[in-house]
Amino acid sequence: MNKTAKILIIFLIFDAIVVGGYLLYKSQSAAAREASAVVWKTIDLNYTPEDDVEAYIKNDAVAKGLLPVYVKNYGRNRKALGRFKGMNFAGAREGVLLAMNPGLEDWKLIDLKFKNEKGREVQRTILYIEVKGAWKVADSGTLME
Repeated sequence: MNKTAKILIIFLIFDAIVVGGYLLYKSQSAAAREASAVVWKTIDLNYTPEDDVEAYIKNDAVAKGLLPVYVKNYGRNRKALGRFKGMNFAGAREGVLLAMNPGLEDWKLIDLKFKNEKGREVQRTILYIEVKGAWKVADSGTLME
């Protein structure tokens, strides 16, 4: 192999490493931006819910005496749904939700954090679905990293 070919191969390998590193950096920073875009909100007696699910959570917490409740509302985030691991669904896609819940109109994924009656902190991710105009809990679990 002549000297020009060796230099060309080394240059191509160097370029591949630089481009690969850049793409890896961009994918990790995009995931960090997505995670930081969703923030914890405090639901207490003075909180005005932004949607029906938050109103449902607030009313349930008031009835059970669990205020304040902290929520992180992912909404219809498909990437978060793919990381969700519950008792009924694990890494599900939107099509799976449609197949498992006939008449599905909407869905939301929400992190909840609160202290239970015994004073222990509870954190879980809840998958809420809307079927025929009524919101209900479809599954409970965690978000995997």
